[in-house]
Amino acid sequence: MSVTVVPTSLPEVLILEPKVFGDERGFFYESFNAREFEQVTGVHRHFVQDNHSRSAQGVLRGLHYQIQRPQGKLVRVVSGEVFDVAVDIRRSSPNFGKWVGVKLSAENKRQIWIPEGFAHGFVVISESAEFLYKTTDYYAPEFERSIRWNDPSIGIEWPIEGAPVLAKKDENGSLLDQAELFD
Repeated sequence: MSVTVVPTSLPEVLILEPKVFGDERGFFYESFNAREFEQVTGVHRHFVQDNHSRSAQGVLRGLHYQIQRPQGKLVRVVSGEVFDVAVDIRRSSPNFGKWVGVKLSAENKRQIWIPEGFAHGFVVISESAEFLYKTTDYYAPEFERSIRWNDPSIGIEWPIEGAPVLAKKDENGSLLDQAELFD
């Protein structure tokens, strides 16, 4: 994988920058290697599902999490650019309610590790974006929860003007102080 780990303001959330080999023909990089992922991050997880979504500019998805069967996510973008966000929603954490955001793009090839206990969301800032992520547990819609993307108590600084394009479940997300959270 030949990856560099970049810490964030939330110690459990990590940015991964792969070593990219490129020339006039194109590029190559290892997007995932379980052994190296564990070595460089200290995180031992078994990924069970890969997801791939495509969204148009201005689409905001999140802030999502599963209250039971929580999912850790390893996220990357293979086309376009997004602003990706993780929010610590563990009541016992010293970073409870704090967020970190990072631009992920096909160009920078960065990935972000978002562990269980965090809500996750992103907004598309390019014309469109294709978003891939590995999860540590299967999707369980009965346990999925959503926190409002613009909750003032969190204060995420989304790099958008005007209102984003939202799904109904995200329009109806809970405020952090009313949400079902992790201890």
